[in-house]
Amino acid sequence: MGLKLKITCDEATTICDKSQYGESTLFERIQLNFHFLFCKVCSLYTKQNNKLSQIYKMRATDCKEHKKCMSTEDKEQLKKQLQEFEA
Repeated sequence: MGLKLKITCDEATTICDKSQYGESTLFERIQLNFHFLFCKVCSLYTKQNNKLSQIYKMRATDCKEHKKCMSTEDKEQLKKQLQEFEA
């Protein structure tokens, strides 16, 4: 059984995204870290992706404290506009 440690940048970004949500396997994370040894662009992508996720999570927490709901009337108006757009 040959273990494939070398991956493409596309595969690395996919693994990066999966690992953010806890969906990557241990072997995929090993592949990703091996890839970082040779590819600084993907390493930077991962750092930036992690930072954006942290910012989003902080902002999402703030938004949960402020209830902003559309009125039923506004929802109906939006629904009509969408239906007109689709027609």
